[in-house]
Amino acid sequence: MNVGILQFSIRLPESHSLKEKRQVVKSLVAQLNNRFNVSAAEVADQDLWQTAAIGVACLSNDKRHTNEVLTKALAFASTFDLEMLESSMEIIDI
Repeated sequence: MNVGILQFSIRLPESHSLKEKRQVVKSLVAQLNNRFNVSAAEVADQDLWQTAAIGVACLSNDKRHTNEVLTKALAFASTFDLEMLESSMEIIDI
């Protein structure tokens, strides 16, 4: 069994309030959950209105599948109106 962990930081240059940021982040997290069948959540920078850190987790029995899902999830997140600051991915064999 494999657990894939993806974390990425984003900057929302068009966001001028926490309310605007949360609308974008909530939409992104919901679409990641629905589209890729992963667990996703905002994991840091909740009180900053132009940056966010998103965590994504995927559980699978195939390491290639885990890598593919997380790579596609990151590519999908890049299509939103945001700036990708950094990302890291780790796959752990259990």
